[in-house]
Amino acid sequence: MKIKETLLSACAVAVVLVGTAACTSGGGGATAEAKATPTADAVCEGGVYSWFNMEKRDVLTGVAEKEKVDRKGAGLTHALTRLHTPRTAVTFEKGPRAVDAKAVLQALAVHTGVAEAGDDGVGTEFADVHRPAQNLDDGGTTIDGVGTVVRYAWVEQVAADFRYACGDGKPVTGRATSWVVDGSGLLECATPIENAKEGEPALAAARLSCDPGAPAAKA
Repeated sequence: MKIKETLLSACAVAVVLVGTAACTSGGGGATAEAKATPTADAVCEGGVYSWFNMEKRDVLTGVAEKEKVDRKGAGLTHALTRLHTPRTAVTFEKGPRAVDAKAVLQALAVHTGVAEAGDDGVGTEFADVHRPAQNLDDGGTTIDGVGTVVRYAWVEQVAADFRYACGDGKPVTGRATSWVVDGSGLLECATPIENAKEGEPALAAARLSCDPGAPAAKA
């Protein structure tokens, strides 16, 4: 079955074909350091961020009810139901809280390769704590085939604990969270998802919307 699909965002996206699962990403847990971006609100200038407990994973954000398609070229009509709203936020656990949340998220963007240090507007969307949630209604899908189809949406979520310190000053610790990829996918309930692993958005969507025991719902 061929799929023609409009993705949900103009940022980095992924297209998932019928019978395939969305790409996943793994995050390392090793401690790494990067120079902080100085800001007027920072507890000190020229400090160092240490990152640990980093997590990068694909998260199912929306799914539609299964839809029976009996003619080629049909457009899907079932709306996505939101299951998860990704967050862009910094939670401070210990130490002075004068560190700018945007600066923390910009440092995380550099650490994860989302942006390069010194770029103007480094990680602008990634570091925006007022970033709007993924728009689940901004897209349309037509398919060239027949079957029982489920449409779903997902994001790649990034989170890490951090420690910010400079000189003999009191360090600041906390956790930063944002997301870097959002997209949409399709699956056909009667078609197994190739190399499906527990936790993948496509598999989770199949288990929510397909009939129990459907081939697509089996890892």
